[in-house]
Amino acid sequence: MTDTAQQDPSAASSTSSTRTHLVGLLLGAEEDWPTAFEALLALVGPITTDDGVTHELTSERLTIEPFDLRQPVRTELVIDRLAYWYYHPREWLKKAALMNDTYLLNSPFTFQSMEKHSAYVALMRLGLKVPETWLVPYKHPVDNVRWAYTSAKYNRPFDLKAIANRLGYPMYMKPFDGGGWRGVSRINDEKDLVKAYDESGEMLMHLQSTIEYDHFARALSIGPETMVMDFRPEQPMHNRYAVSYDFLSPSAGKQTAAISRIVNAMFGWEFNSCEMLVKGDDVYPIDYANACPDVAVTSLHYYFPWAIKALVRWSTFCVITGRRGPMDLEMRRYFDVADRDDLTDEEKLDAFLAIADEYFDTAAYWAWCERHLPHLDAAVLEWVQSDVFANLLRSTVVTTYPAHERDRFMAHFGGLIGLWVTDEKARFGIS
Repeated sequence: MTDTAQQDPSAASSTSSTRTHLVGLLLGAEEDWPTAFEALLALVGPITTDDGVTHELTSERLTIEPFDLRQPVRTELVIDRLAYWYYHPREWLKKAALMNDTYLLNSPFTFQSMEKHSAYVALMRLGLKVPETWLVPYKHPVDNVRWAYTSAKYNRPFDLKAIANRLGYPMYMKPFDGGGWRGVSRINDEKDLVKAYDESGEMLMHLQSTIEYDHFARALSIGPETMVMDFRPEQPMHNRYAVSYDFLSPSAGKQTAAISRIVNAMFGWEFNSCEMLVKGDDVYPIDYANACPDVAVTSLHYYFPWAIKALVRWSTFCVITGRRGPMDLEMRRYFDVADRDDLTDEEKLDAFLAIADEYFDTAAYWAWCERHLPHLDAAVLEWVQSDVFANLLRSTVVTTYPAHERDRFMAHFGGLIGLWVTDEKARFGIS
């Protein structure tokens, strides 16, 4: 990695009273939000803490290269968008955390243990309304010389159609460890079922029932901050996030925000999205293991400034306060609450959320931001109205859409961003 630095993190200080903190960006095919993050991080400015130390933050885009397992790492925090899919950067992140205490968004130690399958089971154990889900064997197991003998001796024949009938149509078939809607199929009847299973190949699949819902809620959580959005999966990407105010009942709104943050605290993930089907006051979590949640300006639009600002705030808080990254999960604490018979479902949710807020230091985080980052809201508002942001948006549109559609999409996203500016000004009483 590029961050195979020549020095120890403690040596990053230029003087005893000044410290420079480096945030690493481990990226895939993304330009918009990293550019925005870099611009907003520059707006944070020097922060002087009670001990008289002045802190400055900078960032660097990391590259992939051979690394010495003992080589010091100068990056104090890494925002990772790559290691969920690629093993080399994943192993570098593990080394950085274990050897150098690098803070990671998100924890690669749980990628293999807390994929969607484990996540479903964990939330079922908490008593949440995860739809009925079955795991079915591979259609075509991965190539292994021992598999034929094991399969012949121990694999029991099963009736896929009978399982589907028990779940009821329509349902969804999805990989047990999927992401980015990879391999997801809506199953309306037996014909769809057989076709999807035949095409699943070497993917290990779940069958999951669905419900007729009022809203598909997608909650993006970054540290202790959560934004619950009205998501429309049937729409094209630029139109999936509706700008809706109070689209959920107070009870459902509380549950969706709480579930997203609870999931993150349980798994040690701090930059994650959670998808839930909502019917009245009932919330059904269906997908909440997204190590690389969508933060593109061309999909989040209205919500983009909040997302990048939250990412900057949480990163700043973590590196300056010296927050230690999670190395171990404390899921037993949640299960001990879930197993109690003397608590209602609402009381259990409150108890889960209290554990999650303890994990995120939520009260301390907001108090710290109020003291050291009071200028950030106004600075971000000004930046979103600047030519710099307009150029970022146009650059993203140009690389995303064909030439004949670019003016239309510039107007589309410009209007939604303009709505955010209007609402943000109203929030601060700016005319």
